[in-house]
Amino acid sequence: MSTNGMRRAATGVIGLAVAGTLTLTGCKNGNEEAAAPSTAPSAPAAAPSSADGYGSAAPSAAASAGSTGGGSAPAGGTAKAGQTFKFGEAAQFPFKSGSTTGEIALTVTAVEQGQASDLDALKLGDKVKGMVPYFVRYTVKNVGSTDLSFTSVGHIKGTLSDGSEAQEVSVIGNYEKCPHESLPKGFTNGKTQTGCAIALAPSAQTKVAGAMYWGDPFGLAQGKALYWK
Repeated sequence: MSTNGMRRAATGVIGLAVAGTLTLTGCKNGNEEAAAPSTAPSAPAAAPSSADGYGSAAPSAAASAGSTGGGSAPAGGTAKAGQTFKFGEAAQFPFKSGSTTGEIALTVTAVEQGQASDLDALKLGDKVKGMVPYFVRYTVKNVGSTDLSFTSVGHIKGTLSDGSEAQEVSVIGNYEKCPHESLPKGFTNGKTQTGCAIALAPSAQTKVAGAMYWGDPFGLAQGKALYWK
């Protein structure tokens, strides 16, 4: 799909991170298609949040530096499965997208709480009733020798206060609240780009408090991903 075409409409897809999946698509043009919910149990509820209203998960002091400069590679070298980082700390690891391989430093800079109305543009309807969106902000830096032009860094999820996975919404198209695009042309060593992933808290009484990356060479199983909190 061309860039211009992607900017004409946005499509939201909700995924439930448990044994089964619940998927739903919604388009800005009003067309909707929903799959029947699975019978798999939902993720456990998180502990009630102490935050009032709509705010953000407070990043560490390092987050500010990470959001502007992409963060630095961790002193320990390549990140290991199950490793936990603070907001603003970079995880460096081999990266693969399709047939392209390289190395990136991924930094989750913040998890920002939004409002239920932020999902209206995606026309997801009652499927997200009562849920609260959070925006996982991150930065990608090319720290390898491969040109990563037009590759995509996905597999980023929010995590609830109890460590369980939050539901995710993948957007195809232009969504200004949480832009996520492929890496641009000429994304060579030292280049950085910011991105965003949407995570859903099941209610206003729960909180998306962290994030995880489970793409290759890591995994979705407990302790196999990289974590930020």
